[in-house]
Amino acid sequence: MSHHHHHDHVDPQQFNKAFAWAIFLNLAFTLLEAVYAILANSMSLLADAGHNLGDVLGLLLAWGANWLLMKPSTERYSYGYRRTSIIASIINALLLVATSAIIAYESIIKLIHPEQVEELIVIVVAFIGILINGGTALLFMRGSKGDLNIKGAFLHLAADALISVGVVIAATIIYFTGWVALDPIIGLLIVVVILLGTWGLLRDSVILLLDAVPHSIQSQDVRKFLLNLQGVTDIHDLHIWGLSTKEIALTAHLVMPDDDLKDKDHSDIQHALKDKFNIDHVTIQVEKGQTEHPCHLDNIC
Repeated sequence: MSHHHHHDHVDPQQFNKAFAWAIFLNLAFTLLEAVYAILANSMSLLADAGHNLGDVLGLLLAWGANWLLMKPSTERYSYGYRRTSIIASIINALLLVATSAIIAYESIIKLIHPEQVEELIVIVVAFIGILINGGTALLFMRGSKGDLNIKGAFLHLAADALISVGVVIAATIIYFTGWVALDPIIGLLIVVVILLGTWGLLRDSVILLLDAVPHSIQSQDVRKFLLNLQGVTDIHDLHIWGLSTKEIALTAHLVMPDDDLKDKDHSDIQHALKDKFNIDHVTIQVEKGQTEHPCHLDNIC
């Protein structure tokens, strides 16, 4: 099927092994990091562990959703379980917000009452974090363009690696200057990074949940494309929405007074919509446009 070769089509199965490895490695590291953060009395390391925990939970949710994407549809669930991937992204985003609130609270207390930090422990543990997060992020890099869940996993892990770099730098500065207030300041900065990253995920998930037109599509371009089809004089009830974090559906009523669509025309339109706009599921209804049978949904669509 050469007509959509240039879109990154992500096969969910490819990423099952990536998810398993990423979850195992990151969970083990997060537990280790939390223990050493408490031993080293470091807020920045604990914030990093909190962020990592959010990501492990996020990876678990994304993996579950990824697995459900592969389950076939049933009589009752005619679209399969694709929507779970959207719910997973929302839960993931809300979890990170909750984690951030706790870390911010603790960091502010440490700012008011600064305490000594064991910098060397922080440097070594955070450095291990860079290797683990950076390595596992690479597992998801290829699929991050085609699927919101895979993208979420990739962004989280990449951000974690960067944050660990920040923690190493901060601990090094504290080691040489003794400026312990820097530790909770870095903790608060990490919270800001978590919240900034979460906002986009939350926004995109809510857009999908409300059946809004996905970000990647301009509905007026789709409307123009359909209106330009031979024989089409008008179009109404055009709906474009996300079935999952990676599949898009479209329905439309085309008014064609003198023409009709044959099976081949339908097939050509579907291929064109897939190629131009990456829309997967297309349902088109043709009407002759007689005024005695107008669409009763006209006033709301």
